[in-house]
Amino acid sequence: MNTIKENNWLYTISPKKRAINLNFKEIWNYRDLLFLFVKRDVITQYKQTILGPLWYLAQPLFTTVIFTLVFNNIASIDTGDGIPSFLFNLAGITSWNYFSACLSGTSDTFKANQGIFGKVYFPRVITPLSVVVSNLLKFGIQLLVFISFYFYFVYFTDAASLARPVIVILLLPIVILIMALIGLGFGMALSSMTTKYRDLSYLVGFGVQLLMYGSAVMYPLSLIKEKVEHGVLPKLVGSLIEYNPMTITIELFRHMTLGVGEFSLTKFLYALVVSIFIFLLGLILFNKTEKSFIDTV
Repeated sequence: MNTIKENNWLYTISPKKRAINLNFKEIWNYRDLLFLFVKRDVITQYKQTILGPLWYLAQPLFTTVIFTLVFNNIASIDTGDGIPSFLFNLAGITSWNYFSACLSGTSDTFKANQGIFGKVYFPRVITPLSVVVSNLLKFGIQLLVFISFYFYFVYFTDAASLARPVIVILLLPIVILIMALIGLGFGMALSSMTTKYRDLSYLVGFGVQLLMYGSAVMYPLSLIKEKVEHGVLPKLVGSLIEYNPMTITIELFRHMTLGVGEFSLTKFLYALVVSIFIFLLGLILFNKTEKSFIDTV
């Protein structure tokens, strides 16, 4: 009599999944693929360029110089407390670049990877996760550039009285996590919607630029509060900027490193909760779209 052996399958691929489904065990099993995608994103992006990885340094430095000339020298925006305007802007751009790179890089996940998704199975969420991880490496390089300029201004200029990093710098990993969750959540949501509404893909770059101006990247939040108090800005606009989670994280990053800006535990927790909500919303849309996107993309 033949005995029937039960097959112990490693994975069960099914279109029926929970709305919020982030299978950490499966992602861990595919960690080699995750690292391969990270390597691809880092190496191939500037593979045929002359400067190569130096673009990681050139982009924030050029942007900082332009912001300093336009907003501080021409528009006379005061950074306050004797903080060099170049260092003030570099802090804002360094933190903003990580969020914007995560958002832009994940906003076309389905469209950019439709060839791979249609041929072989792997956890689709690995693709946007690889973008977040690869951009974390770029953020680390740009953070080192910021630290280098910080020590330059402290020891080789008249900004020797520049404030030292405060104790809340221990929260830096959580601040980075907040930026990653917001960028990943918005990116997955946009990627899901662009499978049907292609117009959104053209609005991503434009929308990111507009959002930058509403996130206190090139000006202190205290300036917005002052404009609201004097009636120059409507109170609604001031509130939208003040409670923008990216404004809170950028202000906190400056407070950690330069000792300027304000730190509010309430706002910090608010930004953390909002980032988790945005990520979960993006994950729900992403999981829902991956079941049938191949028919519409």
